[in-house]
Amino acid sequence: MVGIVIVSHSEKAAEGIREVATEMGGDARIEAVGGTDDGRIGTSPEPISRAIADAADGNGVVVLVDLGSAVMNAEIAIEEAELEEEVVLADAPVMEGALNAAVAAGAPDATVESVRMAAEDAQRVKKFG
Repeated sequence: MVGIVIVSHSEKAAEGIREVATEMGGDARIEAVGGTDDGRIGTSPEPISRAIADAADGNGVVVLVDLGSAVMNAEIAIEEAELEEEVVLADAPVMEGALNAAVAAGAPDATVESVRMAAEDAQRVKKFG
């Protein structure tokens, strides 16, 4: 199954998004990473790399981020990942994208590309008519 990593500047936000996505996505493997090692707001590549490794099971990983330096640190983590499977960054709103990705990852024919595309489809979600 394609793994999913949620990256936020806040550990609580990342965990909360994972909680909701897990409820919607069932069996999808979802890792959450956020905040700094000393509990402040921020991101750094090392914990993201660990989360990618934890989410990987041979079928690839899709990474979703919230904003700013999370993008840069996720790109560094992906570059440095020493995995033989595909790891991609989805350009998607993190909450809605994580929900779409979790549902897509549960499909029997899910691929990294189909999960990334499902996450990015969340860019078109309108909250009001």
